[in-house]
Amino acid sequence: QVQLVESGGGLVHPGGSLRLSCAASRFLWDYYAIGWFRQAPGKEREGISCISTVDGSTYYADSVKGRFTISLDNAKRTLFLQMNSLKPEDTAVYYCGKSYGSSWGSYDYWGQGTQVTVSS
Repeated sequence: QVQLVESGGGLVHPGGSLRLSCAASRFLWDYYAIGWFRQAPGKEREGISCISTVDGSTYYADSVKGRFTISLDNAKRTLFLQMNSLKPEDTAVYYCGKSYGSSWGSYDYWGQGTQVTVSS
């Protein structure tokens, strides 16, 4: 049974940092890729970063490139998202998801999410 549990969200001032974690019930290499999504109020969920467990390649959306870093620790079955230089527009519920393929459309399971609020 697949289980993904996010943690690490919270309230942070603009310019601050947070590190999100996603604990998986299975080794991450059981999935083709694993990634982070976010959904802001009134908006659709969007994929912002992912990492391939096949070759370790990473992807970042333009909105977070240079500020966020995705990484994983397979021994701990955990995915991370280091978020620096946070902006109010980063406020959203953040989810991790697992994929069976290389496209955003291949993601078929997400965790329950963790709230990130960036505000002064």
